[in-house]
Amino acid sequence: MREVVASRAQPLDPEGGLAILRGNLCPDGAVIKHIAASPNLLQHRGRAIVFSSLADLGARIDDPELDVTPDSVLVLQNTGPVGAPGMPETGNLPIPKKLLLQGVRDMVRISDSRMSGTSFGTIVLHVAPESAIGGPLAAVRTGDEIELDVPARRLQLLVPDEEIARRLAEHKKPAPAYRRGYGRLFLDHVLQAPQGCDFDFLVGNPDDAESAARLSKDLRT
Repeated sequence: MREVVASRAQPLDPEGGLAILRGNLCPDGAVIKHIAASPNLLQHRGRAIVFSSLADLGARIDDPELDVTPDSVLVLQNTGPVGAPGMPETGNLPIPKKLLLQGVRDMVRISDSRMSGTSFGTIVLHVAPESAIGGPLAAVRTGDEIELDVPARRLQLLVPDEEIARRLAEHKKPAPAYRRGYGRLFLDHVLQAPQGCDFDFLVGNPDDAESAARLSKDLRT
């Protein structure tokens, strides 16, 4: 029985299964299920391989010419609350086929989306703020070095602050998935992962006149 349900005296792990990371790549936080990660990857530095969308991921992840190694860090952008939209369960990025054939079963993966609680791997999720609204994840380029240090609760893009700022200043937000109706209402008012992806007009006093007026205007357009 203790193989399934551990006792308090002999826990599966000395600390909880989730950790919140901070750093210049996730100033508002990111989440890793470190209990399901590979111990040798909990402190890791690697070269980023960036995918700009789910479509880009699907088109290139199994390309035999993809310049990827087991030490690479896979980065998926534009899959957060606004970018996807809806923050889909796509954080469990697949291992490139060329690496699977070499026996690789885990590598560091980072995204602003989410994943199933039953998934395995060294996967950083809920990066906030998300890339679609100009969060630092949008500044990552293939070839950049990224450092993950779970014991220190840190996730860093090893690029000078000035360069990150320059890239973000040039960042162009993706075209909105919806231009009217509920979809547009969602895009304009959904909050980020740390705020539970709620609507901004539902936060605080429901009788707030300013929030009510803003919602009324949006529903008419």
